[in-house]
This record gives sequence, C-alpha cells and structure tokens, in this order.
Amino acid sequence: MWQRRQDRPLIAVTTSARSGWRVFPLVAFSLWLAGGRGVRWGTGRSADIDGVDGLIIGGGDDISPDLYGMQLVTSARLDPERDALERRLVEAAIARGKPVLGICRGAQMLNVALGGTLDQDAYGTYTASKRVWTILPRKAVTVCPGTRLAEIAGPDAMRVNALHSQAVARLGDDLVVAAHDRGGMVQAVERRRDPFALGVQWHPEHLFYARRQRAIFAALVAAAAAGRRSHGQLSAVDTMLEKTTL
Repeated sequence: MWQRRQDRPLIAVTTSARSGWRVFPLVAFSLWLAGGRGVRWGTGRSADIDGVDGLIIGGGDDISPDLYGMQLVTSARLDPERDALERRLVEAAIARGKPVLGICRGAQMLNVALGGTLDQDAYGTYTASKRVWTILPRKAVTVCPGTRLAEIAGPDAMRVNALHSQAVARLGDDLVVAAHDRGGMVQAVERRRDPFALGVQWHPEHLFYARRQRAIFAALVAAAAAGRRSHGQLSAVDTMLEKTTL
C-alpha cells in the first residue's frame, strides 16, 4: 500500500545557502525512498523543531572553532550564521527527543553541539588516512563491531565518498565512535540511547543506489515515526532491522 504523504514522518534538512538547491533534492529523495518526507531549512528560513519529527544536518562549509573553544589554525570557508542555527537545532532536537542524522559537516556539528571538539586539519593529524575528495565511493571505512551502525548498514567494511578536511576529535556527550578509516580518523559517531542520533562523515545521499546507505535514512525515518508516537526510537530501529532481515 502506497503511504499517504501526511503519514510520512517530516524531516527537516539544513543546507548551505550556496549549494542547498542541488543537495536537498538528493536528501529528500533518499528520505522518500525510506518512507519519510523532507523540508529544507537554512539561514533566513523558518526553523521550528517542534513542527518536525526529525532533523538532518547536511554537509557544507567547515565549522568555526569558536564553537568549541579553539582558534582557527587552517584556512577555511566558514558560515557562522549557519553554525549558530544548526547548533541550536541539534541541542533542541536532543532536548525534545527528536532523532538526528548528521551528514559530513552535520556529523561534526552533532559532535560539537554535544560538547565535543574537531580536528581542523584531520589529514595532517592522521597521516596514514588516505585523502579522498570525491562523491564517488572510493574511501574505505571500517564499521565498529557492536555499534548500531553495524546493525543498520552491516558490519563489513564499506566504500564511501569523502568531501571533508575536518573530523571529530574529542567525542561529545553520550557519543561513541561507530566507524573509522584505516588511519584511525573517525568516520561515524552514534548515540547509544534515545533519542536516536547518528553522524556519518560521508554523503549517503549521493549513494542512494546502495542498500547500506539507504538503510541509514530508513533508520532515521523509523526513529522519527516512533518518536512521533512517543515510542522508543532505538527499539523501533531494531524492530525495523529485524523485519528487513526476515
């Protein structure tokens, strides 16, 4: 039975003012495939966390080190207005029990909003990590065993894309590492209790043809649907996974 539009969980998607016009349709398409629907948010747009069932913080410019008490040590293109908006939204979403998915910059913002820090020159620190800059799946990522990401996307190593120069350093509150690359650089983080929160350093919206990447959006939508009914989000994700393996 085709799901009616109004029955689909509504997920807010933050985007860059410069590139959101081309990124949002890909994210919205991935959400639709997963049974959800997206609405685009950004600076200068209405953004009321109480009006949605979940939140995606999308990719874009580097995050200012001012947000985590450090000084800028590398040249970077910053967007302080977007930083402020997204930090507020993540904090509000967690406080109100709304699930969050962070994509690339969004994974970093999830970490910062929960009190963590970033490595501004990640490839300078992790010299054994292969630097890749492409939307094609050419970077190898190891999924950490026992994590929910391993349950969602499978425990095997995966090939992903990479468009980042920063990476998670000190973990934020209640976050654990869910994936890393061969040099040890963090590639995904997750929250181990409700509300559901997952941050991936890559761009799964560009990999919508891959079942493991679509599963990430499906997990968010399942958590959002459960949260709308005041049900447990992580248990709802587990139930979804059980059904898909039957």
